This record gives sequence, structure tokens and C-alpha cells, in this order.
Amino acid sequence: MHYLIISFSYKNSAIDIREKLSFSQEEQLDCLEKLNSSSSVNESILISTCNRMEIFVSCSSVMPATQHIFMLINKRTNIAIEELEGRADIFDDQGAIHHLFSVASSLDSLIVGETQITGQLKDAFRTSFDYGMCGQKLSRAMHFAFKCAAEVRNGTNISVRPVSIASVAVTTLQNALPKLYGKKALVVGVGEMSEITIKHLVAHNVKVYLTNRTYEHAKKLASRYEVEVIEFKHFLSVFNDFEIIFTATSSPDALITDKDIKECPYERFWFDMAVPRDINCQKLKNIRLFHIDDLKSIVDDNIHKREDEAQVSYRIIGRKTMEFYEWLKTLSIEPIIKHLYLKAEYAAAAETSRVIDKKYIPKEYREELLKMNRQVLKRFLHNFTCRLRDISYQSDADTIIESMKYLLNEDDAILLNEYKCEHMLKG
Repeated sequence: MHYLIISFSYKNSAIDIREKLSFSQEEQLDCLEKLNSSSSVNESILISTCNRMEIFVSCSSVMPATQHIFMLINKRTNIAIEELEGRADIFDDQGAIHHLFSVASSLDSLIVGETQITGQLKDAFRTSFDYGMCGQKLSRAMHFAFKCAAEVRNGTNISVRPVSIASVAVTTLQNALPKLYGKKALVVGVGEMSEITIKHLVAHNVKVYLTNRTYEHAKKLASRYEVEVIEFKHFLSVFNDFEIIFTATSSPDALITDKDIKECPYERFWFDMAVPRDINCQKLKNIRLFHIDDLKSIVDDNIHKREDEAQVSYRIIGRKTMEFYEWLKTLSIEPIIKHLYLKAEYAAAAETSRVIDKKYIPKEYREELLKMNRQVLKRFLHNFTCRLRDISYQSDADTIIESMKYLLNEDDAILLNEYKCEHMLKG
């Protein structure tokens, strides 16, 4: 079994490519089904955000799985396989786990230290798990990744005063328009990005209006921050009146295009934080339009300030990657079954010696008595160990295995050394 990640992110793909690679919720499920249809892929998770699209799989063979993934993406996007292969970052096995832990800990984010990615990764995992697209193998890695992210967050200052795309956008607005007091701003969408934006704008005494396709969702968010709601059906007739607009929706099509824009005598500041883009226009007279990739200078400054914390974080990630693989080795059911039979063998020998020493049975029958005790214990353990092997591939097997180790009162290090010896002898 191997772990494999194919990654397209802000590091290797501009926004126009990332738009083509983005997946809606429904499209993600369809893609996961197609991924798992390959004989080389066992489980899969897909994460699609404004800054990355990554496919994480457990596979029997890396090369066929990689080719299968590129073929699926090619069919969906019409991007040539050669270009996909040239752009993608490909990680397998230990490299894949290290990358996953880095993503979960926000070390691979556009804004180092932002916390939004952990939630997005959890959502992607939950979707895949709930629909049966991933199981034990990826679950182990994901749960360990979230533990790693928590350790990085608690052990460093990487997320102190966390910076998000939304907060960077508001900072950019502040630099361009220092006097925000009393200004009007329209926020489009009700996701986490929109909520962070509203929070920052309200803190700067900006008069915020909110709109969303689902009116009830907009009302619910607006009530938390006491902002006004505009029904989405009025959006196209009112957006030109706003000097400041922030969009962060999951719409597959642009909400604002050239034909919708009217000229105004004052300068406008529009921030499109969505992928695919919500604002797609060339007509930019008196409009300063910012997309995610335009925030790069602030991002670079953020990375520089957090460089020392990032180094500490990467040391934690490196250590947790090694711990994960050491822990995986202890999860084999075979060393536990072997220990179970060794304990039974010891009990059979001890009871045989006790009976002989007490002269309940003549010592010349020692071998027959020992053989009988062994057979009784083997018969007793047979169904039990068969059941253990059967459940070893289920998603909750790790809990059962850990419980067995506790019941056997065996130190993890002993089990691990046993496993290592057997593994070396086998291969």
C-alpha cells in the first residue's frame, strides 16, 4: 500500500489554471467515484479551495494511480496531460505524509499560519468518508495530520494573530483607502471568507451590506454582526453603487462581467476572493480589481515575518511524519496474534510444569500433557484470532488493536521490534 498526493496550488498554477481545476461539491463526489474505479486506487480524498486542488489517494501502485489521476483531470479540464504532469507536485509515501501534515498545519498555505485550511481539509475528509470513498488507510493519515496541526499551533506562534486571505484583502483596502470610517461595502457570499471579511470591516466602522443566493443564510450571518441584507435578485441593479465590494462565492460562473458594469465618477475597490472568479471583466476604468494572486506582496511579507516559526513548525512536521510511520508499524495485527500465541505457549508450559511438579500426573507423560494443553489453547484462540484478522481492515480496527495491546500488557516498543524483525526477514 502506498500514499500518493497530486497537488496543484498557487505555487505551480496561476488563477486561470486553478479555475479550470476547481470542483464544486457535486463534482467532487463524481470525481471520487471515478478515482476509486481504478484497480490501483483503494481510497481517495479531494480538496478544492481557492488556492489548491489536491487529490490524496491510497493505492496499490504509484505509477498506474498517477496516470489514472492525470487522465481523469485531462478529461474534465481539457488541459493536456503533458502540461498537467509538468505543473503538478507529486508526493508519494513519506513525502505525501509530510506534505499532508504541512498543508494541515498551514505551512503550505499562501498565508503561512492561516487556520482556514485545516477546516477545509476536515470538510474534504468528512465528505469522502461519509460517502464511503475513503476508509482506514486515509483516515489514519488524516487523523494524524490534524494532531500534527494542533501540535504546531500549540507549540509555535505560527498562528498568533492569524492572517487569512480575507484579512489581507482588508489590509490592502486600508492601504489604498486609509479612511474607511462610514464607507459602504458589499460582501457577496456567506462562507468563512465572507464572515472574516465582515468581522474586519465592522471593526473599521464600515457600513456593511450582505447578499447571497440563499436569503435565509444571509440573514443568519447578518444577524451575528448586525449588518444589512440585500436580496440577491437585486444584486445586479445595486452593485455599481458600492465603492467597495468583496466576493467569495462558490459560483461556477462569474457574477459580474463587462456588460454589467456602469461607469462611475469615483474610484471603486473590488476584491474577488473566489476561484473560479466572481468578477470577470476587462473594463476597469475607475475600478481597482484585486484577485487572490494580487495579494502576493503581503503574503511574502507574512512569510518573512513567520520564517523562524515556520522552521520550528517544519521540525515538528518532520518528527510527526516519522512518528506516523513508526505508529503504522505497530498497527499490524500479526505481531499481536503472535504475542497472543506466545503467551498461550508460556501458559501451557507453566501449567504442565505445575501439574508434573505437584505429581498429579507422572513426569513421563510431560510431552503428551504439554501437547494437550497447547491444543486446548490453540482451539480456544482459533476463532478469536480469525475474527481479529477479519476486522483488521475495518475503519475502527486501530481502536481494537490498541485495546488488544493494552490487554496483552505489551509495550509498544516490543511489538514494534517484533514487527521490524519479521518485516526484515520477509523482505
